[in-house]
Amino acid sequence: MSGAEAGGTGTAGAGPAWPGMVAAAIARQRGHGLTWVPVALGTGIGIYFALPAEPGSAAWAALGAGALVLLALAARAGESAAPLFVGVALVACGAGLAGLRTASTAAPVLGFRYYGPIEGRVVEIDRSGSDALRLTLDRVVLEDMAPARTPARVRVSLHGDQHWTDPAPGLTVILTGHLSPPSGPVEPGGFDFRRTAWFERLGAVGYTRTPVLTLARAEEGRAGLAVHRARAALSDWISARMDGDAGGFVSAVTTGDRSGLSPRVTEAMRDANLYHLVSISGMHMGMLVAVVFALVRGSVAAIPPLALRLSSRKVAALAALPVAAAYLALAGRAVPTERAFVMVAVMLGAVLLDRRALTLRAVAVAALIVLVLRPETLTNAGFQMSFAAVIALVVAFARLPYLPRTGAWRWVGPVLTLAFSSLVAGLATAPFAAAHFNRVAHYGVLANLLAVPAMAFVVMPGAVAMALLAPLGLAAPAVAVTEAGARWILWVAERVAALEGAASSVKAPPGAVLPLLAAGGLVFVLWHGRGRWAGLAPLAVAGALWAGADRPALLVAESGSLLGFLTPEGRALTKGVGESFAAGTWLENDGSGLTQAAAAGLPGWTEAPARTFRAELPGGAIIGVRGAGALAALDGCGGAAILVADRPVEGGRPCAVYDAPRLRGTGALAIRSDEAGLVVESAADRAGDRPWTRR
Repeated sequence: MSGAEAGGTGTAGAGPAWPGMVAAAIARQRGHGLTWVPVALGTGIGIYFALPAEPGSAAWAALGAGALVLLALAARAGESAAPLFVGVALVACGAGLAGLRTASTAAPVLGFRYYGPIEGRVVEIDRSGSDALRLTLDRVVLEDMAPARTPARVRVSLHGDQHWTDPAPGLTVILTGHLSPPSGPVEPGGFDFRRTAWFERLGAVGYTRTPVLTLARAEEGRAGLAVHRARAALSDWISARMDGDAGGFVSAVTTGDRSGLSPRVTEAMRDANLYHLVSISGMHMGMLVAVVFALVRGSVAAIPPLALRLSSRKVAALAALPVAAAYLALAGRAVPTERAFVMVAVMLGAVLLDRRALTLRAVAVAALIVLVLRPETLTNAGFQMSFAAVIALVVAFARLPYLPRTGAWRWVGPVLTLAFSSLVAGLATAPFAAAHFNRVAHYGVLANLLAVPAMAFVVMPGAVAMALLAPLGLAAPAVAVTEAGARWILWVAERVAALEGAASSVKAPPGAVLPLLAAGGLVFVLWHGRGRWAGLAPLAVAGALWAGADRPALLVAESGSLLGFLTPEGRALTKGVGESFAAGTWLENDGSGLTQAAAAGLPGWTEAPARTFRAELPGGAIIGVRGAGALAALDGCGGAAILVADRPVEGGRPCAVYDAPRLRGTGALAIRSDEAGLVVESAADRAGDRPWTRR
């Protein structure tokens, strides 16, 4: 036998055997290519958002030409090589899709702090994190500002007495308020609200303490106004019949209005990993559709003439689809709700086409639609967690043995199915939840096992019954049943959250961790053949990177008045009140359970004179100065290598100075020590030169 022949059989000469192994591995994926299309597109989208600078016209032209060349090569390549060429072309298409979306949503962004009259039409009403009513306005008019420079949309939080008007979508209002550009990350590499605002065409955010007045009535016949009135009326109707947090919970799952939940209950649901029950998502949409589907299908089957002539499954799917669309409109068309509707619509479409409703192909189609319509959602926690949960459920249920639907299994089976679903979904989403929210609910699986069945079998069916019986004045029994289910879920949340060690904080992972988690999980789930075990390698690397993550020794807020020094006891802050968002985010990213007030009391800073804070790092000292008096009293740099001040510093100083004007350009700072001394990284350096970072 010749050497070439031996190499071809794999008994000698490993080199020639590799092409055959690759070809065989790719051949095993035949028939499953659709599931990899959103993966390739998502890879391109992720690469685009990770770029340090926006590509120019020449780069986009080269990318487009390269994609066309790859597709041409795929047409001429064999069955083994063609998928590789197509996959790389799809990656290029994903990057181009994200770039096109970025360009299409471009709108002016306010470049300075504004105070004065604001006029605009109300397009959205919600509540801020502090529970203040918040209006999003379009058709914005600002004093002495040309239309070409005026933001397309602004968002204003309402404080003080606001009984002068009843905000509703379509109203044109006028007020006097403060506006500023969307804020950047509170630390380098952190969440950048500017990017979220860019895709919402939101050019400024702010607040008012003066009355909001109606300048013009809403346009008659505007659909948004009718939907808002229906949402408000339903929420009021529920609150009038269910007391306290139970009414707030049912309002949240039916209309998306979470303002009726008390802060205590909200915190308990977060610690018990049950907060997803009040955030309208795929689970709510799926439960609602399942109830309607089962009700309609059972009704058709109960009428013999209809059952003999019609497909009960298709009739039920046709009935459930408009219900899902109505729920989408009622819940306010938030991005998670839109994503849930797309997934449900794809599954109902599969039923109408006599296909299996819950398959990886259906999930791939849903992901593809979402990524094409909103590429920016790839980086959102909701996108990652919802698709992780659905993919895990599809794979897990595909491997379950068949369970009989007779005898006791008819009643026990649905409960066990929900329990198993909660377990699988909880395990699949836990890493993403910990990475995004820096919190791990240790008894989340237990809480979901106790609460989700009540949600599926009591609350959602009860809500459907209320909707059907309320026009007839017969909703009282349905209200009582729904309220009982809600109170059980709230009781579970409070009891589980009260257990010792119910929740703990974790450090923020390095930027590479989430892509590695996604890549490893997708390879393990989607790849057919022994190659799937290669997906464990990225998962192991992600775990090692996360475990070894280190936090900056010192953080500086963009204002220059808040600094945080990492000590063995935790991050010592220079302020116990004020700038709570930045302080809270730092502590969460550290994996610390401290409050801002407690962190401000930690040792680590030396304060002399007043409002002058000094921290000693191996590479040098840092001094933070707050106030004109403290700055005037400081002799030079006080022997420090870096001086941080919350106001302009006049004259030369023998150190690196980060004063208010400079910090407005750099954004927040992270300072570390190495062999060369102190290393300063700014939020502007990490964010790069992107459309949403420019002013």
